[in-house]
Amino acid sequence: MNQNNFVHTTFNTPFIPQRADPYIARIRDRYYMTGSVPAYDRIVLRSADTLEGLRDAEEKEVWHCHRFGIMSRHIWAPELHFLQGRWYIYFAAGERWSPWKIRPWVLRCTGDDPMKDSWEEMGNVKACDKFTFVDFSLDMTVFETGGNLYCVWAEKVSVGKKISNLYLARMKDPLTLETPQMLLSSPTYPWERHGFWVNEGPAFMEEGDRVYLTYSASDTGPAYCMGLIWAQKGSDLTDISVWHRENHPVLKTDETKGLYGPGHNSFFQDGDGNWYMAYHARPYDEIIGDPLYDANRHCYVMRVLFRDGMPVFDYENQMFQ
Repeated sequence: MNQNNFVHTTFNTPFIPQRADPYIARIRDRYYMTGSVPAYDRIVLRSADTLEGLRDAEEKEVWHCHRFGIMSRHIWAPELHFLQGRWYIYFAAGERWSPWKIRPWVLRCTGDDPMKDSWEEMGNVKACDKFTFVDFSLDMTVFETGGNLYCVWAEKVSVGKKISNLYLARMKDPLTLETPQMLLSSPTYPWERHGFWVNEGPAFMEEGDRVYLTYSASDTGPAYCMGLIWAQKGSDLTDISVWHRENHPVLKTDETKGLYGPGHNSFFQDGDGNWYMAYHARPYDEIIGDPLYDANRHCYVMRVLFRDGMPVFDYENQMFQ
């Protein structure tokens, strides 16, 4: 089904249209949402008292890309975090004359209200070794667990074929890594290798006695899908031996629902502790031109349930149908 003649279903009505890489968080009893805009040239935020209120909330541009030099192209996958009493936005960006020189960057809010106060550029996330962030690096997420602050990101490496792996490090503070990168996940399964060999878009969730990381795999067309890795809560997450990886996608294209290429998700909880997932997908599979520049990766929201200690991702639990 192509983009000019797609089938509408109750499942592919967007929560928020044309917001790829959606990031929703509930912080201090308020919901916030950001994501990649089709022009890849700015960072926007919206906020509301309720989840449904995000749909019609006024969106504010809090930062615009530079005209030249660093942070001037491909403004991707912003995430809003409240860490150690300050607001931060992590995002990826390239350069005008080198648009694929993508690296992770950070903004910090100068005040207490991320919607009203100004944001200052804090530069790159600082590595503690000489081999981190030296190539195409993006999709950084940051999380706290067990009294420690961690980040996970995607970075390309080239030993033979250039591929995108996931790496993890413990952080000294919201701007600085404390440990060298640890290779967390690499695209070894066939469903992670369609078009490009990709693991990217990590998202963190902690429930019960486990911590979970989902990630996205393959190219950004209909083969795009979600994988899952997990570890016991309280483990040393910088030790690869504590992690377990599922050998199958946990969410993938479902033609009967009219949802294609689901991925690059985020997790959040409501006031009662229920888990939800925001993710993007397209309502068609045949994309005209470069999939990266197709604007119709929409934001959808799904309720996340648990069975036998594992999260269940089911389109039947889609919200706002």
